[in-house]
Amino acid sequence: MASNRKAYHDYFIEETFEAGLALVGTEVKSLRAGRINLRDSYAEVRDGELYLVGVHISPYEQGTVWNHDPLRTRKLLLHRKEIARIAGRVNERGFAVVPTKVYFKDGRAKVEIGLARGKKLYDKRADLARKDAQRDVERSLKERSAR
Repeated sequence: MASNRKAYHDYFIEETFEAGLALVGTEVKSLRAGRINLRDSYAEVRDGELYLVGVHISPYEQGTVWNHDPLRTRKLLLHRKEIARIAGRVNERGFAVVPTKVYFKDGRAKVEIGLARGKKLYDKRADLARKDAQRDVERSLKERSAR
């Protein structure tokens, strides 16, 4: 459905988890239409539960007065041990929890969340330089094979 490419630019993703997403009916319909934005979103632990904050799911176009709030906080469904592990890593080592993908699996909405450590500016520049070099190599190989 959607991926958070900015998360890979801003963070080193150390570990990923698959979580269920507690949604209301019109949110599911909007998700199926691909109307979701993960930019500037994150997950936080509150009272032993994990919540997704800042995800924008557009209101369903054919919805009525009972349409959902696009920026509401949504509960993530994980095992208690996984939540405790994530909470421990966030508290101890200064990790952030960011959503990286949203997709459907067997008809249910799933979110891939990643334990992330922030990149410094020089890390981002190094990544961009590496990608540019790789693109140049691929382009020159493609030109050689075309001849």
